[in-house]
Amino acid sequence: MTDASTAHLTPWQRVKPLLPYIVTAALFGAGAFALYRLLAPVDLRSVLTQARATPWHILALAVLTTFASYAALIGYDRSALRYIGKDLPGPVVALGSFLGYAFGNTIGAGPITGGAVRYRVYSALGLSTQDIAAIAAFASVAFGFGATIIGFGALAIHPLALGHLLPFGPGAIRYVSLAVVIVVTGLLFWIAFRRTEITVRGVTLRAPTPGLMAAQFVFTAVDMLLAATTLYALLPPSELGFATFLAVYAAAVMAGVLSHVPGGVGVLETVVIAALPASVPVEQAATGLLLYRIIYYLLPFAVALVLLALTEARMASSRAAGPLMQSLAPLARSVSALVPLAMAAMMLGSGLLLMVSSLLPPTSDLAEELEVLTPMAIAEGGALLASIFGAMMLVIAHGLLRRVQGAWWLAVLALAGGIVASLANALDIERAVFLGAALLILWPTRREFFRTTRLTRQAFGLHWLLLITALGASVVAVLFFAHKATPYAHELWWQFATDASAPRALRAALVGMVVLVLSLLVFALRPGRLTHALPTAEELAQVRAIVAAQPDPEANIALTGDKCLMVSESGRAALMYRIRGRSWIALHEPFGEPSELAPLAWDFHDAAYAANARPVFYSVGADLIPLWLEMGLGLVKLGEEAVVPLPGFSLQGPERKRLRTTHNRALRDGLSFEVLQPPFAPGFMEELRAISESWLATKAGAEKGFSVGAFDPDVLSQAPIAVVRHEGRTVAFANLWLTETKTSATIDLMRHAENAPGGLMEFLFTELLLHFAAEGYDEFSLGNAPLSGLEVRRGAALSTRLGALVYRHGQQFYNFEGLRSFKEKFDPDWRPIYVAVPPRANLLSIAADVVALIGGGARRGDDARPAGVSR
Repeated sequence: MTDASTAHLTPWQRVKPLLPYIVTAALFGAGAFALYRLLAPVDLRSVLTQARATPWHILALAVLTTFASYAALIGYDRSALRYIGKDLPGPVVALGSFLGYAFGNTIGAGPITGGAVRYRVYSALGLSTQDIAAIAAFASVAFGFGATIIGFGALAIHPLALGHLLPFGPGAIRYVSLAVVIVVTGLLFWIAFRRTEITVRGVTLRAPTPGLMAAQFVFTAVDMLLAATTLYALLPPSELGFATFLAVYAAAVMAGVLSHVPGGVGVLETVVIAALPASVPVEQAATGLLLYRIIYYLLPFAVALVLLALTEARMASSRAAGPLMQSLAPLARSVSALVPLAMAAMMLGSGLLLMVSSLLPPTSDLAEELEVLTPMAIAEGGALLASIFGAMMLVIAHGLLRRVQGAWWLAVLALAGGIVASLANALDIERAVFLGAALLILWPTRREFFRTTRLTRQAFGLHWLLLITALGASVVAVLFFAHKATPYAHELWWQFATDASAPRALRAALVGMVVLVLSLLVFALRPGRLTHALPTAEELAQVRAIVAAQPDPEANIALTGDKCLMVSESGRAALMYRIRGRSWIALHEPFGEPSELAPLAWDFHDAAYAANARPVFYSVGADLIPLWLEMGLGLVKLGEEAVVPLPGFSLQGPERKRLRTTHNRALRDGLSFEVLQPPFAPGFMEELRAISESWLATKAGAEKGFSVGAFDPDVLSQAPIAVVRHEGRTVAFANLWLTETKTSATIDLMRHAENAPGGLMEFLFTELLLHFAAEGYDEFSLGNAPLSGLEVRRGAALSTRLGALVYRHGQQFYNFEGLRSFKEKFDPDWRPIYVAVPPRANLLSIAADVVALIGGGARRGDDARPAGVSR
């Protein structure tokens, strides 16, 4: 495919979007290398044996402090809700906070997270996108300030905690730490008393009250103390006091956050092991850190998965659940939206566990004895099958994230196969139980995976390729680490013996990697499946039936013939789009059968990525925001749509006095209104063409396309047309967009003669509103006000500020302000309109592609197929 939109980019502009991935990978690699050096004397078998032998009371204490820490985290959301002036029930806040931190801490803010977890929970209870963004930003700022004060405060008291890691003396560390604490605390007081605003990720936060600030600091301190207690309890006893260890832990957490590595994996471990006294055996420290990862991260994640599974099971029988479950249905549905993300993460973890388990030597006496007694074919086959099923799970997770039905069935089979492989691999009951629990969690979620597309139609983006590559590298690292004491010889590859675990691990790793690489090639190198020719008359007729049966009148623009059409397999839903450069631009949301809209949008999204293009959903409303977030797309506000509620609309009453006066004056001036139905009288289209050409002569440019219609007699003759006459002469017209549901109506073209009387357009819209109100319609759309409703405030996103600037000062090019003022006369509801784009896409390039389509869209009969895309 040609890439006209990026041909002019410099090498730096091409590399810049990849920098976050490159930096994260480099930091992860540096941390992993440092950790590998620190763990050089560690025997993995000994670590696992010590983990098994950890006293139960220590484990119980760690579990207790972990969940107490997560309970303290609920205070973050509670404080944030007080900060924005919202009040939600306590159980709802607890659920949203726990799920958010359980998923966020384990999965991290990496590629597979999609959108914000809290959005799904809180949006179902009436919070806006801005409210939820403010909650997330408030929590981030609160944690950053609190962790900084606690960590440097602990260093000021115990400067020797990191003394051997820093090239400074204890005095310098103490004074620098005190200075940081004083500066940060002073900054907080300055913000509080001056009511200063700060901006985090495009969200502007006003200063909280001193009381709220103090309460949030307490929550942060309790959270940090409990999390540090969890790790401190799991580490071996040493002369390192808890206060000193708190400084070490705070420094390790901050290093993990700054590295942007999900969960700080490798970074936290490196700092803690390096800071521990030399008297603490590295092997025992590694055991404690391993248990900490399991208890503090994986255990809450497992509890969150169980909560999701129970919610899905209850929702499946909601009719018999009684009034309580019915009242919680909106919240339950919002939680259900997290299922694809959670199940994908669970499959990634399960696959990684299976692949790693096939590489590890036995860690218990029973396992060693069973390995000797087990027939060689079963032992070898169990390891190979575990590696194969693990590699399959890593790939299947991608399909689960995209709600593919076939991926769910494959996940069930892979988990079942993994159970069999685990039992065959030295009767590994623990891993079989783990996979069985994963299967039980997955089973009630079937209804959330509704897409019937083939799994191989899914496109692997760069972030997923990097993720799977990183996981594969981790498996190889575990292989060499677990068998670093085994001398390498060529015989290792073909030596078969029941007690030779190193050759078996090499073969299992090789087979698993081959399966993984072949799977990645199937996903990453396949061609696109869509054709991109403009629709034929038969295809337009099929889509016309879909448009008529659904409620959105704007779907009628699909019938203009200048856009490609994508129809669902059942033929009950459709999507319109065009291609420009690397941009695949869908106009509006998909339309048709509601249950097929999300799958169709996913098909378009995946097909774009399969063609190495960027999917763009242009001019969409707020109804499908959860879907765009689930795809990992970002939202940029374009403007607002003016929609007039029609029930009870009339010209009576004092609030309609000005509109009534203008309407009566137009009637006295001889204007009349009529709605004409097709077929139209001979010569009618030519009469309208003369009006259209007269109107175009006063405008800059020629006919537009894509998002707006053009004067096309074949298109106009298919729908009703409203006309305004002056003393019997037609002076204006508007073609009407309607559907058979009769819920909403709007217009496309609205053109008038050059010498039309004053007040004509206001008269036309007033008559249209009265006409459709009398017909029983629910609402009438006056169309969009471009760039309307964009706030110019400190901290606003650059695209928002740029749009607002154009809105205010671009009057010489387009009368933005006048258009909004005109529509305000009819007291409409203003609804936001967005464009959903990949988060790191070049907005200016996408804007140029959209403008080019609108300004020069191909008409019916032209070939819209881009270069390099097969029919």
